[in-house]
Amino acid sequence: MQITSRLTMAAHMVCAIDYFGDKLPVTSTFLAGSLGTSPVMVRTIMGMLKQADIISSSKGKSGITLARPLADISLLDLWRAVDQTEAKSLFHFHEAPCPQCPVGGNIHAALDGHLDAAQRALEERLAAVSLEEVEAEVRRRADAGKAQQGA
Repeated sequence: MQITSRLTMAAHMVCAIDYFGDKLPVTSTFLAGSLGTSPVMVRTIMGMLKQADIISSSKGKSGITLARPLADISLLDLWRAVDQTEAKSLFHFHEAPCPQCPVGGNIHAALDGHLDAAQRALEERLAAVSLEEVEAEVRRRADAGKAQQGA
């Protein structure tokens, strides 16, 4: 199982908006360069983040800004904004197991509780991490890298 890269790209974007926002206008082209992806991909994710009231954007020199403080944005907020589909479950069952088969007729019910618990654990962990924490770690690592380069 692999969640798409949209969650990590969204985290990168939000951290970059905070990190650079007071120094220069953050644009989709700027973010695309930082992410190493196309401005189209950035604009797609930006649209999702804007719809979730995580970022604001305007045409002109102001660029992209955060709609709320980093402390009020969790990894779960980002995941729900950019990676979660309309489906309620992260896990998808195969469509047509044979209901007469002892395994096929019971596998869904046998797995449901376990998969629900796994999804709850993931969501609880994502909810526990704010982007303020992530961005602080980015700054700490960036500062340590600068110190090593200057030494």
